[in-house]
Amino acid sequence: MLTSEKTISPSKEKTDSAREDGFLVSKTQGGDSRAFDDLIRKYHSRLYGLVYHMTSNHEDTNDLLQDVFSKAYRSINHFHGKSSFYTWIYRIAVNMTLNFIKKQRRQSYKSINDDDNPIENDPEFIAATKNKATQDPASLINNQELQKKLTQAMLKLSAQHRAVVTLFDIQGIPQAEIAKILKTTEGTIRSRLFYAHRQLQNYLQEFMLK
Repeated sequence: MLTSEKTISPSKEKTDSAREDGFLVSKTQGGDSRAFDDLIRKYHSRLYGLVYHMTSNHEDTNDLLQDVFSKAYRSINHFHGKSSFYTWIYRIAVNMTLNFIKKQRRQSYKSINDDDNPIENDPEFIAATKNKATQDPASLINNQELQKKLTQAMLKLSAQHRAVVTLFDIQGIPQAEIAKILKTTEGTIRSRLFYAHRQLQNYLQEFMLK
């Protein structure tokens, strides 16, 4: 009888990750700052993506991430494991970014550079761009315009709606986990996603007909 290869289930991978986090948190709380450096390395990329997709600005993202990790380090002794470290650090990042956006909401954003926007690294968009690479120049211009429009559309959403779209659609976090991060209900998350998706569709309607 043939035996199938052993695969690691997503739930086991998540459990192993949480166990590793718990070990590093415990060491950090015991005074080992190098353990916190390991946590930074583990979560930096994901949190960078989160903050950047919400702000669409590299400089702001770098500044905010420094503040996020600084606050997490100062508050680490208050982390008692009631939620996962993953949820806890994401909550800090989201809340600090939301506060930043609220402070900036009366200021107009800088014009968007085509080389500096969230959609440029999206796998589906990259694939679509490659498929159209051999078409006429007008289609390439349109792709660049779509990048710009997608970023502008995200920035038109409220901070709360931008957060749930970033967490769910871009980072692939389940609605139940988003509800924990934002300390709200799954029903509220579903409602925000529905409204945000409808708003994005309205903003991008001219491109959706193609």
